[in-house]
Amino acid sequence: MITYRTHTCGELNKSHKDKEVILSGWIHKKRDHGNLLFIDLRDNYGISQCVIEKGHKSFSNIEKTSLETVVKIEGLVLGRSSETINKDLKTGEIEISINNFEILGSAKELPLPVFLDEDYSEDIRLKYRYLDLRRKRIHKNIILRSEVISFIRDEMQKFGFLEFQTPILTSSSPEGARDFLVPSRLNPGKFYALPQAPQQFKQLIMVAGFDKYFQIAPCFRDEDARADRSPGEFYQLDIEMSFVNQNQVFDILEKLLSSVFEKFSNKKIINKVFPRIPYEQSMLKYGTDKPDLRNPLVISDVSEIFKREDVKFEIFKKLVSKGNIVRSIVTKQTVEKPRSFFDGIDKWARSEGASGLAYFSFEESDGEISGKGTIGKLFSEDSLKEIMKITDAEIGDSIFFACGSQSEVERILSLARTKIAEDLNLINKDEFAFCWIVDYPMYEVDEKTKKITFSHNPFSMPQGDIENLDFNNPLNIKAYQYDIVCNGIELSSGAIRNHKPDLMYKLFSVAGYSKEEVDTEFSGMINAFSYGAPPHGGIAPGIDRIIMLLADEKNIREVTMFPMNQNAQDLMMNAPSSVKESQLKDLNIKTIKKD
Repeated sequence: MITYRTHTCGELNKSHKDKEVILSGWIHKKRDHGNLLFIDLRDNYGISQCVIEKGHKSFSNIEKTSLETVVKIEGLVLGRSSETINKDLKTGEIEISINNFEILGSAKELPLPVFLDEDYSEDIRLKYRYLDLRRKRIHKNIILRSEVISFIRDEMQKFGFLEFQTPILTSSSPEGARDFLVPSRLNPGKFYALPQAPQQFKQLIMVAGFDKYFQIAPCFRDEDARADRSPGEFYQLDIEMSFVNQNQVFDILEKLLSSVFEKFSNKKIINKVFPRIPYEQSMLKYGTDKPDLRNPLVISDVSEIFKREDVKFEIFKKLVSKGNIVRSIVTKQTVEKPRSFFDGIDKWARSEGASGLAYFSFEESDGEISGKGTIGKLFSEDSLKEIMKITDAEIGDSIFFACGSQSEVERILSLARTKIAEDLNLINKDEFAFCWIVDYPMYEVDEKTKKITFSHNPFSMPQGDIENLDFNNPLNIKAYQYDIVCNGIELSSGAIRNHKPDLMYKLFSVAGYSKEEVDTEFSGMINAFSYGAPPHGGIAPGIDRIIMLLADEKNIREVTMFPMNQNAQDLMMNAPSSVKESQLKDLNIKTIKKD
């Protein structure tokens, strides 16, 4: 029987000195020192240095063997001299003197280097992903992913959860993102959909009497790619529990995520009990419902200041009189910053589509407070004191203003908050700052149609007295909906579910659904609820985003084994691809060429 290895390339040390060993792996690097040829042999577990003398019968064969060739090496473990020990390798105290050498798998010229972790063309990396995955950084990321998922499974079982698998072929959902559709051969003209999430199924599991469910669930959404979102498919830790309230859901997630992030990262978790921030407060203070709490900068509303007679900033005053708002960001002790700093922020804001950011600094001379800069002169001392009171500004601080509609101001100041903090180096990169965003509105007005629609999850339980909800003012109704955010990245949305059919009909009617439409589009769930449904709730943190944070990566493709590109194409497997006419005929489908 063939023996390919007695040890891995990551386990040998000085305790193995003078032992005959067999290693197999890839040729990572070669270094020719004239009379000696050194090879770094790599496998999944690490790297071992191997050496062969020029007079050896295999020297010329090894010398001409290309990098990434798979080889088997038999040799003697030698100790390295103190001056040649490599402290960066687990095997750095030894090397293997080669006796026999065998090629197991030859390698062509490489389209990208494996021994370097430098950035390379994304198309090349994805087309030759199996080579890209050999590179140290991304190989380590994928191993981390496996270890995190195994740890999460163990923790969930300790919490008393059972893991169930839900269907992959299901019905199309009228809510959320665009579905991936799968034609049915046995039911001509009808289609399955790949699940955007196991939302309805996990609720039905609760109706079926199972108390605590989880799943590392594949989800499919036909939506555009982003840095923190893969096109096509992703995985989430899907969780649902019966007879729980919002606080009990939070308790489980806080314990789980604290355990995961403590085990797999050396960064500090700022709060073990994650802060709970109402949605409206988050939008006011941070301009977003995905705040990075490592950033100390906050936003304040100063619209009322621009209604004062002693403020002469006429452009903003005119806009405020027409219903616009003014909000601001204060930076601490930046009065001595060069004008180029302030002008740079203003120029950046214009590049982001805003009209710019007005600014000045607070000064004091002979006991009198004034605003430094052209705009600062347009404010009286009393108005400056009022601004300082509202924003907690002090002498020596500076202030940036944005004026416009609420959505415009929130957008640009959310971005500006990050931009300014990065420029001033205010964000501690060695911390994780979790928070809950709570009290989401049940409804919102669609900007395009101007119709009332669900703002979050349509299956959520509204807050307040259920029997006396004010359906005449639906935009005032809040829901038991929540997001969990870490360092400005949304990890998950969740909710306490609405398990009452009569209430569901009322809530959907506000969004324009008739009873018949609800019965048709959500038949499985609405029917199940009519047979006794427990109060239940859950959440589904994104596995990919958790790994991205732990690996300190900026793009989710760096922690996904076989990702698609920005156009939702798998360049390695050439998907999506055309199919044969006979396959389409079996499915009763014809393709139409797009103009």
